[in-house]
Amino acid sequence: MDPRAPEGESEVIIAADSLGSAAQIGQAKPRVFSVSMGKCNILAIASGRPSSCRRFNICFSLKPVEDLPSAPRLGVRILSGSGNMASDSSNIENITKKSTKAILAGDRRALARAITLIESAREDHQAEAQTLLGALLPHTGKAVRIGISGSPGVGKSTFIEAFGLYLTSIDKRLAVLAVDPSSSLSGGSILGDKTRMERLARQSSVFIRPSPAGGAVGGVARRTRETLLACEAAGVDVVLVETVGVGQSEAAVAELVDIFVLLVQPGGGDDLQGIKRGVMELADLIIVTKADGSLRELSYHTESDYRAALALIRPRAPGLKTNILSCSALEERGLEEIWRAVVSYNQVLNESGELAARRAEQATNWMWREVEEYMMAALHGDSNLEVLSNRLESEVAAGRKTPAAAAAEILATFRHENSVD
Repeated sequence: MDPRAPEGESEVIIAADSLGSAAQIGQAKPRVFSVSMGKCNILAIASGRPSSCRRFNICFSLKPVEDLPSAPRLGVRILSGSGNMASDSSNIENITKKSTKAILAGDRRALARAITLIESAREDHQAEAQTLLGALLPHTGKAVRIGISGSPGVGKSTFIEAFGLYLTSIDKRLAVLAVDPSSSLSGGSILGDKTRMERLARQSSVFIRPSPAGGAVGGVARRTRETLLACEAAGVDVVLVETVGVGQSEAAVAELVDIFVLLVQPGGGDDLQGIKRGVMELADLIIVTKADGSLRELSYHTESDYRAALALIRPRAPGLKTNILSCSALEERGLEEIWRAVVSYNQVLNESGELAARRAEQATNWMWREVEEYMMAALHGDSNLEVLSNRLESEVAAGRKTPAAAAAEILATFRHENSVD
């Protein structure tokens, strides 16, 4: 196919990347290029301005424009894609360079597009995302990483908005990564955290990104770590990771951040919490929320209860002691003390070498988590195992075979298929 547009016609660029930065359009009037429907998200640009981009779902196998009766005769140039579509690696490299430059300059739109690319499940998008992250990696690691967890209703979003506004008042650039629970039935998420932080969202020095948890466990999304790195490269001073909020099981966030903050409600603490080997033993800082009005006195008693409970828990690292504070997001009280506690704790981590050791261990653990994800994807994507898996599922459901025996048979078959003679 001739990549040049016929004289007098617009040139349409179709690209499978989600960065939206490619645009070289002819001088004719904007045209919309329509093609048959499919499952591949493709970017179609039909005017001279990138803001005029439109998304279409088109099939992997692109027909020549002459074969599409409903489409105008336009020149088509394939920039990148998958399946039967041609790929232009040099263009991807150029887009990556432009995106890297924009993100390092603090461009929030470029950052948002990059995170969309990072969170995409498509293999070609993941390849681009890893290339982009590789370029950003040398510029990461300078922000304070704080994880915010707590049971539903404890006031995580309210606290983050009040705390975030305080940070902006002392000239800190902030990124908030809010993970929303996903429905186990539909798979959808409300992603309403940003709407609950209306005042914070209006701040020019704040970037808020809600993400669905999907099938990930532990209170964070699968790509939260990569998103955090992209935010650091954009020059933020503090990254707040708000977890789903499922209680004692939210241990995964502790493998992402420098300081793990647990929010609790007044009246919610007792000595028995000290022997629950869950989220509490991972907390670096415990904050009693809603310490105002009629609950203010009760919050002081809750602080005492948690101090007694912490006496039964061994510290995460030698020389580090979990601090307990109370605050009122409604009255914006106690926020300065919390920030001082964060800075002090982070300074101790840094000077003792614990911060570098913690981040190194987190990166290694995340690598193995990715290995597990890719292995599961490989198992589910192996068509040769489909018949065996269906048979074993039926046998397990009928009670004729144990789940462990069925899993061992699937793995043995998978290893045999992938063994090298």
